[in-house]
Amino acid sequence: MTKHATVYSVRELARLAGVSVRTLHHYDQIGLLTPSSRTAAGYRQYGADDLMRLQQILFFKELDVPLGEIRAILDDPEFDQIAALEQHRRLLQLQSERLAQLLKTVDKTIQKLTEDTMTLTNEELYEGFSKEQIESYENEARERWGSTDAYKESRKRVGNMSKAQWSAVKDQGDEATRLMAGLMGRDPADPEVQAAIAKHHAWIENFYTAPAEMYAGLGQMYVDDERFRANYDKYAPGLADFMRDAMAIYADTVLAAR
Repeated sequence: MTKHATVYSVRELARLAGVSVRTLHHYDQIGLLTPSSRTAAGYRQYGADDLMRLQQILFFKELDVPLGEIRAILDDPEFDQIAALEQHRRLLQLQSERLAQLLKTVDKTIQKLTEDTMTLTNEELYEGFSKEQIESYENEARERWGSTDAYKESRKRVGNMSKAQWSAVKDQGDEATRLMAGLMGRDPADPEVQAAIAKHHAWIENFYTAPAEMYAGLGQMYVDDERFRANYDKYAPGLADFMRDAMAIYADTVLAAR
């Protein structure tokens, strides 16, 4: 009896790899991961080589390599899979050490949050982040808003919050984001969407005043900056874009009139 090689449907592979079916469709469309075969009905089928290629894609994505560059690397005739895996391991080890330091910082923050007031120093708030990373956040704020006033005001306000206040602010932000995720698919100008984005704006103003131009710019940053996009898209794929559009409309129709 002939033993057939295992093949996976797009849904099976999505489950196995922890990615969305939409992501696999996109990879196929851009030529990054083309299924090795299709059924008579045209459904995608993935084999062992496809799984190995997807593993490499996900490793490179963890290192923030753009998809176009990943495709060029994997399609290079001289690509050495073993050498690539060894390099991934070295980089993941370094990342593991950095994450261990960040975990210590989180533990310290949790400890502080169990006290009556949150009095973290700047060093404690940013321990585990390099000086260059902190400076990049400040430079980014300066480039976008012309100053770092909002960034500094945010740090000041958070540093002065009590445990109860900080917990309430976190819950407020999560609630506003989940509310927006539940409305995806609607027109960003829909009254219910705009009511939800008003809650998001109110949450932002826990940290600093956000007038029309700044709020619209913040929405654009959610899309342009991969860190912000990843944070919102983990609630629902495409949420960062939906937020950006809704925030721009709210800025033009509500905030600009204030």
